[in-house]
Amino acid sequence: MSIPYRHAGKIPLNQQAKPPVARDLGHCDAVLLILPETADKHVWSALPHGEFLAERARQRRAAAGTTRDWATELPNPRGTRVQAVYVKPGQSTFDQLSAARGWAKQLLDWKPARVGVYTAPGTAASALLEAAVLALLAASCPLPNRKSAAEPTCPLARIDCYGATEPLRFELLRAQVQGNHLARWLTQLPGNELRPGDYRKLATALAKQHGWQVEFLDRKSLSRRKAGAFLAVTQASHVDDGGLLRLSYRPKGRAAKPKLALVGKGICFDTGGVNLKSAKSMHGMHEDMEGSAVALGTLLALSLLKVDFAVDCWLALAENHIGPQGYKPNDVVTACNGTSIEIVHTDAEGRMVLADALALASREKPTLIIDYATLTGACVYALSTRYSGVFGNRDALLVILTEAGKHSGERVWPFPMDADFDAALKSDIADIKQCTLDSEADHILAARFLNRFVPQNIAWLHVDLSAGNHKGGLAHIPSDVTGFGVGLTVCALLEHGLLNAARDN
Repeated sequence: MSIPYRHAGKIPLNQQAKPPVARDLGHCDAVLLILPETADKHVWSALPHGEFLAERARQRRAAAGTTRDWATELPNPRGTRVQAVYVKPGQSTFDQLSAARGWAKQLLDWKPARVGVYTAPGTAASALLEAAVLALLAASCPLPNRKSAAEPTCPLARIDCYGATEPLRFELLRAQVQGNHLARWLTQLPGNELRPGDYRKLATALAKQHGWQVEFLDRKSLSRRKAGAFLAVTQASHVDDGGLLRLSYRPKGRAAKPKLALVGKGICFDTGGVNLKSAKSMHGMHEDMEGSAVALGTLLALSLLKVDFAVDCWLALAENHIGPQGYKPNDVVTACNGTSIEIVHTDAEGRMVLADALALASREKPTLIIDYATLTGACVYALSTRYSGVFGNRDALLVILTEAGKHSGERVWPFPMDADFDAALKSDIADIKQCTLDSEADHILAARFLNRFVPQNIAWLHVDLSAGNHKGGLAHIPSDVTGFGVGLTVCALLEHGLLNAARDN
């Protein structure tokens, strides 16, 4: 099975400083005009067919009584389709990307091969151009489809950008889209096509393409390391394919830099175990591996950008099955760092596999660990699926991650991690309870549980992926599965200095 994540990397992107000329628009199948609300004659005079477009704008404004988006067709041999949109000043990155998602849908519904995007003076030109490019590329990425009648593929083959006030970051945009595409593609695969063994093969094939080092800790290896928390979840699996997959990127010919560890929950299907989920709750549980897909997509994006620091990516691959050997409430197991855990609810399996994954990742002494997991319903109840929750053991890093969320359009909100929450996880028989049977603050209790498996001398961030699936898409992403976290992490690391801050705090 091949992964088509390279699709976005094959579409040529071109930046032109000057406004387009008639020849440029004549070569385009579709054009997006991004205009200020107060577009005047100077805006139209800078464009080919300016008088024609100005007249269309006047007619639409007269018909609507106000300035509204409109579409038309140019009087040129190609019949170039034009979508004109108006933007308000001071929009947030999220609002820009959300608007761009709608623009991309309108343009791609016309099935264009070549698209031109023009931002007029008076707009946040470069930011809006980048938003449009991200949205067009994201919408053109194919996702798994098993319908007998194949849906037509997106013909987009070129994007030309006009009006930028500074160089556009095409390399960064491409890497981000490809990493996000990989995360979405993996997450949307049916559960019978992405079991832990299948996942390992796909990830290993990617490692060969990108020169990553590969290490796989199967159940025997995990048993030798006394990873009882991880192994408890895999007890009911009749196929011995679960384990911890470590993929390592190392920059070539560069001095050692701070090391980043990415850890992802990769539960390829979650029945809930002995505490079986209801049918409604179990539907969609093939997506319970999205945390691992985001970790892997982030590794891909950073590799494509050839970052100058080392990255380890730990994928906790397993399924939470039911069966006579399944782990049970009131069992006591011991994680590889020696912490004994009283099992309370077998559907809290994500924090179990992450416990050993975090402890083993910590043994490599990274500067920063970031873990991603579709972990708790409580975080969704608190934030909806518009934001994701973040937790950590360094307040300064939470501030940076929150700012990166605003700048990337992948918004996050920090939650408290005070030690007095631990009282709820006090066990009479073990070092800690896995969870409680109350619904109170489970997202915070889960983070406090995970905190036990990361030494305090290692900076750690936990992302509870509430926004991993949002109906209708989120920001520039058009699919319900969002791949949330790739753009956030890339922005935090490369634009906000997250790794260096972790080293200094």
